[in-house]
Amino acid sequence: MHRLLPLFCLIVSFTFSGCYSFRGIDIPSDTNTYYVSLFDNNADNAPPILNQTIREALREKIRTESKLIWTENNPDLEFIGKLVDYRVTSEAPRPGETTAITRLTIITAVEFINHKYEDKSWKSNFSFFFDFASNVALASVEEEAQETIIDQMMEDIFNKAFTSW
Repeated sequence: MHRLLPLFCLIVSFTFSGCYSFRGIDIPSDTNTYYVSLFDNNADNAPPILNQTIREALREKIRTESKLIWTENNPDLEFIGKLVDYRVTSEAPRPGETTAITRLTIITAVEFINHKYEDKSWKSNFSFFFDFASNVALASVEEEAQETIIDQMMEDIFNKAFTSW
């Protein structure tokens, strides 16, 4: 039985070598490169470098969680994005017209272009929010809020691109 285990492992590895799969993602073996363009900043009141931060977060997510290699020349996959909205709103009103919660919402629009398999390309909006107490200034939680929101949006973009959800 123990002599058959290496043979079994070899057969399994050859059987599944046609596609790349890691953490439930599926990338065809002939897809090797990607590019993430600088996100346009179309959001009023957004910090001036937030679009660059979002781009770098997506670039890093793909680099660390896939076999794909970054290239600016003829990539197999391309992500083009826009920072659409950066909004602070009052939520959960209390009696007396005050609010208990303030919400920061960030919305991006992403176009995913699959140059190898055009039918897998898509355009979609992604958003997430961060709630904080209304008596807390945005400036004191803004970095944490942005990080939380961006992390979730990168997970959502990555999943849509590589798990077909």
